Amino acid sequence: MNTFGRIFRVSIFGESHGAQVGVVIDGCPAGIALEKADFDADLARRKSGAKGTTPRTEADEPEIVSGVFNGHTTGTPITILFKNSNTHSSDYANLVAQPRPGHADFTGRCKYQSFNDYRGGGHFSARITVGIVAAGVVAKKILEGVDIKANIREVGGQTDIEAAVERAMAQNDSIGGIVDCRVTGLPVGLGEPFWDSVESLISHAVFAIPAVKGIEFGCGFKAAQMLGSEHNDAIIDAKGTTATNNAGGINGGITNGNELYFSIAVKPTASISREQQTFNFETGKVEPLQVRGRHDACIALRVPPILEAMTAIVLADLKLVGRG
Repeated sequence: MNTFGRIFRVSIFGESHGAQVGVVIDGCPAGIALEKADFDADLARRKSGAKGTTPRTEADEPEIVSGVFNGHTTGTPITILFKNSNTHSSDYANLVAQPRPGHADFTGRCKYQSFNDYRGGGHFSARITVGIVAAGVVAKKILEGVDIKANIREVGGQTDIEAAVERAMAQNDSIGGIVDCRVTGLPVGLGEPFWDSVESLISHAVFAIPAVKGIEFGCGFKAAQMLGSEHNDAIIDAKGTTATNNAGGINGGITNGNELYFSIAVKPTASISREQQTFNFETGKVEPLQVRGRHDACIALRVPPILEAMTAIVLADLKLVGRG
């Protein structure tokens, strides 16, 4: 449900327009140096402010309320809170009757019998990912010597990101994007065959990021067009270094010591200013919908730190499972 991981367990909570959102991290070893300043860089990267991102701004000041004492983790659950202060809940009043196409308004209404908090998307909102980024900061500390970097490859099918975003905004529309993630410094042996393969667990976590619709490891779907002689990565030394990396650093669900590489597809933001058609539960008819509120023209722009965090969470858990 809202918890992921076997030893390094991450639980997220809150709603977009509720009093606060946050995260509880259980299973973190004791003795890891941790203070508020450690969260600054990744939280800043996730914030809005760049062209194409939502005008909604939040301080995103982490309030560590448990699990840290005298600047170090204690080994007990770490709870981190983030206050919501810049909310315009009235912008979402019309969505009670008219669910946004492409969003979770309809499924949330049905699943929770209309008791769900619809404001700003409620618990379905990407606002909740601020806690995931915080958990990623802690996870990265467990992965000492491992470097995780995510970057935007393209948006709207173009590599000129600024131009693509401006075009979408001018049309009162939104665009998606592709984000790459590369991990270096991993040992050989993380992961298990089948259910707990590295691909399985990363995919599970990555699809929890709102708007992610696809993932591929290494050369991905291109592998279907290759010969085995082309796709196989030749091993060139006793450490397992390969001449190519079509497998993306994973064989048999287990890290092979090479760079872990994968890419994700992020769909266009569902909330757009352009008029759409949707069913109205009050009138029983399909009618025009005008979405109000503040939204990202391209949510992919803010995904890299979230993707890094999700990847770190999975790998930290696998490292602790292997240690156990």
